[in-house]
Amino acid sequence: MPSFDIKSEVNQVELNNAVAQANKEITNRFDFKGSDARVEQGENILTLFADDDFKVNQVHDVLIGKLTKRSIDVRCLERGKIETIGGGKVKQVITVKVGVDQALAKKIVALLKESKLKVQSSIQGDAVRVTGAKRDDLQAAIAAVKKAIDDFPLQYGNFRD
Repeated sequence: MPSFDIKSEVNQVELNNAVAQANKEITNRFDFKGSDARVEQGENILTLFADDDFKVNQVHDVLIGKLTKRSIDVRCLERGKIETIGGGKVKQVITVKVGVDQALAKKIVALLKESKLKVQSSIQGDAVRVTGAKRDDLQAAIAAVKKAIDDFPLQYGNFRD
């Protein structure tokens, strides 16, 4: 039976490169001279450091520009609150959302059931597997999901005949 997976992934190599380029631009920019502005990367977490709120927003703009140039969808980023840390500095944590969370997966499954397409969908960890008898039904399911969900980056892969 033909099937495919709906998932959400971020290319970690491109993310690393974008963070490195952002840090390089921040160190070379005149408006950041003498400040402690930088981006640190952890496991699916980016932390922005700067001297004040305005500079944190500037660092964020630089980072978004670099991510966009590297073809990383910025809808997968979730900004946290700007927190004050010692010495008058501030930081902001940005979470990189990877995988389809349970709420979105349930929404996709319900959407496919409501669409009256002859496909079955099941939640498989952080992905949704969609199976159907015909390839045309699967393509219609992809089109329905793309039309309904536009606030989160989804990839459609692992297509099997």
